[in-house]
Amino acid sequence: MRLLLDTHALLWWLAGDERLSATARQAISSEDNEIFVSAASAWEVSTKHRLGKLPGAGPLAVDFAREVRQQGFSELPISLAHGQVAGALPGEHRDPFGRMLIAQAREEKMALVSNENMFDSFGVQRVW
Repeated sequence: MRLLLDTHALLWWLAGDERLSATARQAISSEDNEIFVSAASAWEVSTKHRLGKLPGAGPLAVDFAREVRQQGFSELPISLAHGQVAGALPGEHRDPFGRMLIAQAREEKMALVSNENMFDSFGVQRVW
């Protein structure tokens, strides 16, 4: 299965945080799955670190690509199609990072590893 990590799932995976569900942890660690991390997550982590909202994410904010590669994950760039789908998504979800992850999961036919229940209403498969 192809899995796209929501930013919090990536952060919790890297930190060994107990908030990452057992199901998500198993899916990420399974060699049967290909794990992707979006450029939107790099943007989100760097932005929130700069604003002081993620003070512990320094190493990730400084060299996001290295940290992702060390985990054996693949990077997912943002395409024009992703941007168009994200911008056209209906509903009240205002988080641009979340909207992009939804669009990417839909366009790339990936399951989204996230605890965000509201993502279910956007037609993506969610693993949690």
